[in-house]
Amino acid sequence: MAPIDEPGAETPLSERPAYETVAPHAVERTGPLAVLRAVLGPITFIGFLLLKFGKIAFIAVKGVKFFGTAASMLVSVAAYSLFFGLPFAAGFVLLLLVHELGHALQLKREGLRAGAPVFIPFMGAAIAMRDMPRDAAMEARVGIAGPILGSLGALAVHGAAIALDSPLLLALAFTAYFLNLFNLLPVSPLDGGRIAAALSPKLWLIGIVLLGLLFLARPNPVLAIIVLLGAMDSWGRWRRRNDDDGAYYRTVSPAFRGWLAVSWLGLVVALVLLMHVSHVPRPL
Repeated sequence: MAPIDEPGAETPLSERPAYETVAPHAVERTGPLAVLRAVLGPITFIGFLLLKFGKIAFIAVKGVKFFGTAASMLVSVAAYSLFFGLPFAAGFVLLLLVHELGHALQLKREGLRAGAPVFIPFMGAAIAMRDMPRDAAMEARVGIAGPILGSLGALAVHGAAIALDSPLLLALAFTAYFLNLFNLLPVSPLDGGRIAAALSPKLWLIGIVLLGLLFLARPNPVLAIIVLLGAMDSWGRWRRRNDDDGAYYRTVSPAFRGWLAVSWLGLVVALVLLMHVSHVPRPL
Protein backbone atom coordinates (compact mmCIF):
# COMPACT_ATOMS: atom_id res chain seq x y z
CA MET A 1 0.00 0.00 0.00
CA ALA A 2 1.31 3.40 -0.94
CA PRO A 3 2.04 5.87 1.85
CA ILE A 4 -0.82 8.19 2.72
CA ASP A 5 -0.17 11.92 2.71
CA GLU A 6 -1.68 13.67 5.71
CA PRO A 7 -2.43 17.41 5.76
CA GLY A 8 0.43 19.25 7.37
CA ALA A 9 2.72 16.22 7.48
CA GLU A 10 6.34 17.20 7.05
CA THR A 11 7.97 13.76 6.94
CA PRO A 12 9.55 13.17 3.51
CA LEU A 13 8.05 10.32 1.51
CA SER A 14 11.45 8.59 1.38
CA GLU A 15 11.47 8.27 5.18
CA ARG A 16 7.99 6.86 5.52
CA PRO A 17 7.44 3.06 5.83
CA ALA A 18 6.67 1.01 2.74
CA TYR A 19 3.54 -0.30 4.44
CA GLU A 20 1.19 1.37 6.85
CA THR A 21 -1.12 -0.38 9.26
CA VAL A 22 -4.72 -0.05 8.18
CA ALA A 23 -6.67 0.22 11.42
CA PRO A 24 -10.44 -0.17 11.58
CA HIS A 25 -12.43 2.99 12.11
CA ALA A 26 -11.88 4.02 15.69
CA VAL A 27 -14.92 4.36 17.92
CA GLU A 28 -14.87 7.36 20.17
CA ARG A 29 -15.70 5.95 23.58
CA THR A 30 -16.27 9.18 25.50
CA GLY A 31 -19.68 8.36 26.93
CA PRO A 32 -22.72 6.06 26.88
CA LEU A 33 -23.99 7.53 23.61
CA ALA A 34 -20.76 6.59 21.83
CA VAL A 35 -20.99 3.00 23.08
CA LEU A 36 -24.68 2.86 22.14
CA ARG A 37 -23.86 4.00 18.61
CA ALA A 38 -21.13 1.36 18.38
CA VAL A 39 -23.62 -1.38 19.28
CA LEU A 40 -26.64 -0.17 17.31
CA GLY A 41 -24.60 0.57 14.18
CA PRO A 42 -23.74 -3.03 13.34
CA ILE A 43 -27.18 -4.28 14.44
CA THR A 44 -28.87 -1.86 12.04
CA PHE A 45 -26.52 -2.80 9.21
CA ILE A 46 -26.98 -6.57 9.61
CA GLY A 47 -30.72 -6.14 10.11
CA PHE A 48 -30.91 -4.35 6.77
CA LEU A 49 -29.00 -7.19 5.09
CA LEU A 50 -31.30 -9.80 6.61
CA LEU A 51 -34.41 -7.93 5.44
CA LYS A 52 -33.03 -7.46 1.94
CA PHE A 53 -31.31 -10.80 1.35
CA GLY A 54 -32.80 -13.03 4.04
CA LYS A 55 -35.18 -14.79 1.63
CA ILE A 56 -32.35 -15.62 -0.76
CA ALA A 57 -30.22 -17.02 2.05
CA PHE A 58 -33.12 -19.08 3.41
CA ILE A 59 -33.74 -20.68 0.02
CA ALA A 60 -30.02 -21.39 -0.48
CA VAL A 61 -29.78 -23.23 2.84
CA LYS A 62 -32.88 -25.43 2.96
CA GLY A 63 -33.61 -27.10 6.26
CA VAL A 64 -31.29 -24.81 8.23
CA LYS A 65 -33.13 -22.19 10.25
CA PHE A 66 -31.10 -19.27 9.03
CA PHE A 67 -33.16 -16.69 10.86
CA GLY A 68 -32.60 -18.59 14.10
CA THR A 69 -28.95 -17.58 13.85
CA ALA A 70 -29.70 -13.89 13.24
CA ALA A 71 -29.64 -12.85 16.90
CA SER A 72 -26.30 -14.53 17.61
CA MET A 73 -24.86 -13.07 14.40
CA LEU A 74 -25.94 -9.59 15.44
CA VAL A 75 -24.41 -9.99 18.89
CA SER A 76 -21.15 -11.28 17.41
CA VAL A 77 -20.89 -8.48 14.86
CA ALA A 78 -21.59 -5.91 17.55
CA ALA A 79 -18.96 -7.41 19.85
CA TYR A 80 -16.27 -7.69 17.19
CA SER A 81 -16.98 -4.20 15.83
CA LEU A 82 -16.09 -2.65 19.18
CA PHE A 83 -12.51 -3.87 18.68
CA PHE A 84 -12.05 -4.20 14.91
CA GLY A 85 -14.61 -1.89 13.32
CA LEU A 86 -17.90 -2.71 11.62
CA PRO A 87 -16.62 -3.63 8.11
CA PHE A 88 -14.15 -6.21 9.42
CA ALA A 89 -16.62 -7.56 12.00
CA ALA A 90 -19.40 -8.05 9.44
CA GLY A 91 -17.06 -9.74 6.97
CA PHE A 92 -15.58 -11.96 9.66
CA VAL A 93 -18.98 -13.21 10.85
CA LEU A 94 -20.07 -13.88 7.27
CA LEU A 95 -16.94 -15.97 6.69
CA LEU A 96 -17.71 -17.91 9.88
CA LEU A 97 -21.19 -18.52 8.47
CA VAL A 98 -19.70 -19.91 5.24
CA HIS A 99 -17.61 -22.35 7.31
CA GLU A 100 -20.65 -23.51 9.30
CA LEU A 101 -22.74 -23.88 6.15
CA GLY A 102 -20.17 -26.42 4.96
CA HIS A 103 -21.01 -28.57 7.99
CA ALA A 104 -24.76 -27.95 7.58
CA LEU A 105 -24.84 -28.94 3.92
CA GLN A 106 -22.84 -32.12 4.56
CA LEU A 107 -25.11 -33.04 7.47
CA LYS A 108 -28.06 -32.82 5.08
CA ARG A 109 -26.24 -35.01 2.55
CA GLU A 110 -25.64 -37.60 5.26
CA GLY A 111 -29.31 -37.51 6.27
CA LEU A 112 -28.54 -36.18 9.75
CA ARG A 113 -30.66 -33.59 11.52
CA ALA A 114 -28.90 -30.54 12.86
CA GLY A 115 -29.67 -27.36 14.73
CA ALA A 116 -29.19 -23.87 13.39
CA PRO A 117 -25.71 -22.30 13.49
CA VAL A 118 -25.05 -20.45 16.74
CA PHE A 119 -22.42 -17.70 16.93
CA ILE A 120 -20.55 -17.04 20.17
CA PRO A 121 -18.41 -13.87 20.28
CA PHE A 122 -14.67 -14.64 20.46
CA MET A 123 -15.42 -18.38 20.44
CA GLY A 124 -16.56 -18.77 16.83
CA ALA A 125 -19.69 -20.68 15.83
CA ALA A 126 -21.10 -24.18 16.04
CA ILE A 127 -23.89 -26.44 14.80
CA ALA A 128 -25.43 -29.00 17.13
CA MET A 129 -26.04 -32.45 15.63
CA ARG A 130 -29.43 -33.84 16.62
CA ASP A 131 -28.57 -37.23 15.10
CA MET A 132 -25.29 -38.99 15.81
CA PRO A 133 -23.15 -40.19 12.85
CA ARG A 134 -23.28 -43.94 12.21
CA ASP A 135 -19.52 -44.28 12.01
CA ALA A 136 -16.28 -42.32 12.15
CA ALA A 137 -16.20 -41.93 8.35
CA MET A 138 -19.49 -40.04 8.38
CA GLU A 139 -18.28 -37.87 11.26
CA ALA A 140 -15.06 -37.11 9.36
CA ARG A 141 -16.93 -36.09 6.22
CA VAL A 142 -19.03 -33.66 8.24
CA GLY A 143 -15.91 -32.39 10.00
CA ILE A 144 -13.84 -31.66 6.90
CA ALA A 145 -16.73 -30.06 4.98
CA GLY A 146 -16.56 -26.91 7.11
CA PRO A 147 -12.86 -26.13 6.52
CA ILE A 148 -13.23 -26.94 2.81
CA LEU A 149 -16.11 -24.52 2.20
CA GLY A 150 -14.63 -22.02 4.65
CA SER A 151 -11.31 -22.07 2.79
CA LEU A 152 -13.09 -21.59 -0.55
CA GLY A 153 -14.91 -18.59 0.93
CA ALA A 154 -11.61 -17.14 2.14
CA LEU A 155 -10.09 -17.74 -1.31
CA ALA A 156 -12.96 -15.82 -2.93
CA VAL A 157 -12.37 -12.90 -0.55
CA HIS A 158 -8.65 -13.08 -1.30
CA GLY A 159 -9.37 -12.83 -5.02
CA ALA A 160 -11.63 -9.84 -4.44
CA ALA A 161 -8.91 -8.21 -2.32
CA ILE A 162 -6.43 -8.51 -5.19
CA ALA A 163 -8.92 -7.27 -7.79
CA LEU A 164 -9.99 -4.29 -5.67
CA ASP A 165 -6.61 -3.66 -4.02
CA SER A 166 -8.37 -3.81 -0.64
CA PRO A 167 -6.27 -4.21 2.54
CA LEU A 168 -9.48 -4.88 4.48
CA LEU A 169 -10.47 -7.85 2.33
CA LEU A 170 -6.90 -9.13 2.43
CA ALA A 171 -6.96 -9.02 6.23
CA LEU A 172 -10.27 -10.90 6.24
CA ALA A 173 -8.88 -13.57 3.91
CA PHE A 174 -5.77 -14.02 6.06
CA THR A 175 -7.86 -14.34 9.22
CA ALA A 176 -10.20 -16.87 7.60
CA TYR A 177 -7.25 -18.94 6.36
CA PHE A 178 -5.85 -19.03 9.89
CA LEU A 179 -9.14 -19.99 11.53
CA ASN A 180 -9.75 -22.82 9.07
CA LEU A 181 -6.20 -24.03 9.60
CA PHE A 182 -6.61 -23.86 13.37
CA ASN A 183 -9.81 -25.92 13.11
CA LEU A 184 -7.86 -28.69 11.37
CA LEU A 185 -5.77 -29.41 14.48
CA PRO A 186 -6.42 -33.08 15.34
CA VAL A 187 -8.23 -32.64 18.63
CA SER A 188 -11.89 -32.37 19.62
CA PRO A 189 -13.98 -30.26 19.70
CA LEU A 190 -12.22 -28.86 16.62
CA ASP A 191 -13.03 -30.21 13.16
CA GLY A 192 -9.62 -31.84 12.98
CA GLY A 193 -10.55 -34.03 15.93
CA ARG A 194 -13.49 -35.44 13.99
CA ILE A 195 -11.22 -36.06 11.01
CA ALA A 196 -8.56 -37.73 13.15
CA ALA A 197 -11.16 -40.11 14.59
CA ALA A 198 -11.41 -41.81 11.20
CA LEU A 199 -7.63 -42.03 10.77
CA SER A 200 -6.14 -42.96 14.13
CA PRO A 201 -7.12 -42.05 17.70
CA LYS A 202 -3.41 -41.60 18.42
CA LEU A 203 -3.55 -38.33 16.48
CA TRP A 204 -5.59 -36.80 19.30
CA LEU A 205 -2.51 -36.85 21.52
CA ILE A 206 -0.57 -34.93 18.86
CA GLY A 207 -3.37 -32.36 18.67
CA ILE A 208 -3.44 -31.84 22.43
CA VAL A 209 0.34 -31.39 22.50
CA LEU A 210 0.19 -28.84 19.66
CA LEU A 211 -2.61 -26.92 21.37
CA GLY A 212 -0.67 -26.98 24.64
CA LEU A 213 2.42 -25.57 22.95
CA LEU A 214 0.33 -22.89 21.27
CA PHE A 215 -1.17 -21.95 24.63
CA LEU A 216 2.30 -21.68 26.19
CA ALA A 217 3.45 -19.46 23.32
CA ARG A 218 0.28 -17.32 23.29
CA PRO A 219 -1.67 -17.70 26.56
CA ASN A 220 -5.36 -17.29 25.90
CA PRO A 221 -8.45 -18.32 27.92
CA VAL A 222 -10.18 -19.63 24.79
CA LEU A 223 -7.22 -21.89 24.04
CA ALA A 224 -7.26 -23.10 27.65
CA ILE A 225 -10.92 -24.10 27.30
CA ILE A 226 -10.25 -25.90 24.01
CA VAL A 227 -7.29 -27.78 25.49
CA LEU A 228 -9.36 -28.86 28.49
CA LEU A 229 -12.36 -29.95 26.43
CA GLY A 230 -10.12 -31.67 23.91
CA ALA A 231 -8.26 -33.62 26.58
CA MET A 232 -11.51 -34.77 28.22
CA ASP A 233 -13.17 -35.77 24.95
CA SER A 234 -10.07 -37.53 23.61
CA TRP A 235 -9.65 -39.49 26.85
CA GLY A 236 -13.28 -40.62 26.73
CA ARG A 237 -12.98 -41.69 23.11
CA TRP A 238 -9.71 -43.49 23.78
CA ARG A 239 -11.26 -45.53 26.59
CA ARG A 240 -14.11 -46.61 24.28
CA ARG A 241 -11.94 -47.51 21.32
CA ASN A 242 -11.93 -51.26 22.06
CA ASP A 243 -15.39 -51.77 23.56
CA ASP A 244 -18.63 -52.48 21.71
CA ASP A 245 -18.56 -48.98 20.27
CA GLY A 246 -15.10 -49.62 18.85
CA ALA A 247 -16.74 -50.69 15.60
CA TYR A 248 -17.53 -46.98 15.15
CA TYR A 249 -13.84 -46.56 14.25
CA ARG A 250 -13.00 -50.01 12.82
CA THR A 251 -15.60 -49.87 10.04
CA VAL A 252 -13.72 -47.11 8.20
CA SER A 253 -12.33 -48.54 4.93
CA PRO A 254 -8.62 -48.22 4.04
CA ALA A 255 -9.56 -46.41 0.82
CA PHE A 256 -11.48 -43.77 2.74
CA ARG A 257 -8.63 -43.37 5.22
CA GLY A 258 -6.25 -42.72 2.34
CA TRP A 259 -8.55 -40.18 0.70
CA LEU A 260 -9.14 -38.44 4.02
CA ALA A 261 -5.43 -38.26 4.90
CA VAL A 262 -4.54 -36.78 1.51
CA SER A 263 -7.40 -34.27 1.68
CA TRP A 264 -6.59 -33.23 5.23
CA LEU A 265 -2.85 -32.78 4.68
CA GLY A 266 -3.43 -31.10 1.31
CA LEU A 267 -5.81 -28.60 2.88
CA VAL A 268 -3.31 -27.88 5.67
CA VAL A 269 -0.50 -27.22 3.21
CA ALA A 270 -2.71 -25.06 0.99
CA LEU A 271 -3.86 -22.93 3.93
CA VAL A 272 -0.30 -22.43 5.17
CA LEU A 273 0.77 -21.23 1.72
CA LEU A 274 -2.28 -19.00 1.33
CA MET A 275 -1.64 -17.43 4.72
CA HIS A 276 1.90 -16.65 3.59
CA VAL A 277 0.87 -14.96 0.32
CA SER A 278 -1.96 -13.01 1.98
CA HIS A 279 0.20 -11.67 4.81
CA VAL A 280 1.04 -7.98 4.59
CA PRO A 281 4.19 -7.16 6.58
CA ARG A 282 4.01 -4.35 9.10
CA PRO A 283 6.55 -1.53 9.23
CA LEU A 284 9.44 -2.03 11.63
